[in-house]
Amino acid sequence: MPTETSRDLALLGLLQLVSPALPIGGFAWSQGLESALELGWVTDEASLGDWLEGVLEDGPGHAELPVMSRLMSAWWKGDQQALEHWDRWLAACRETRELAEEERQMGASLNRLVTSLGLWPAHPSLPVGAGYTTAFAALAVIRGIEPRQALLGFAWAWLENQLAVACKAMPLGHTAAQRLIERLRPELIRCVDQALQLEDNQLGPALPGLALASAQHETQYSRLFRS
Repeated sequence: MPTETSRDLALLGLLQLVSPALPIGGFAWSQGLESALELGWVTDEASLGDWLEGVLEDGPGHAELPVMSRLMSAWWKGDQQALEHWDRWLAACRETRELAEEERQMGASLNRLVTSLGLWPAHPSLPVGAGYTTAFAALAVIRGIEPRQALLGFAWAWLENQLAVACKAMPLGHTAAQRLIERLRPELIRCVDQALQLEDNQLGPALPGLALASAQHETQYSRLFRS
């Protein structure tokens, strides 16, 4: 049974992993939100909440979150083949160059950080060019974080990043951002519950609007973020 100290260390490890201060460059990406603002798809607090709720359900809720539980299981079992399979599966889901670069570059940054801390074991090993989700899952196992808590932390970090983007790119105050957190916290839990129940044949993101918004960044006149 885990001791109180081991549980505390796992909690602190999760807080470290989802902290905005973690130097992996998450703040540099908007995941299509910047174009959605310019195109008028998102105009205020209510429409931003609708956008985020839809993206959460049809994106991380059916891709990163359920795959993260599989990646954690593979890492725990030392199943190198499964690690590589699910890492490639997620890479294949990235519909634009920028979305693929975000996953790859944040994964590389997290890999470098963890390597510098001397935390990676000899086996299993991260797949070559592993994405952010794969590296996050592996470090969660190393830190002793339970899968459900790891998924909640991953979803929380995603939501915080999106709200940080909105606060910089649109007239959205920090109090409004906190209201959206209150609105979406139950959705994070629901999506994690759902993700842990999905079968392999139920996985796959369905975000054509986000893909179009991300692609729009290539010709967008003015941008604050890389994606």
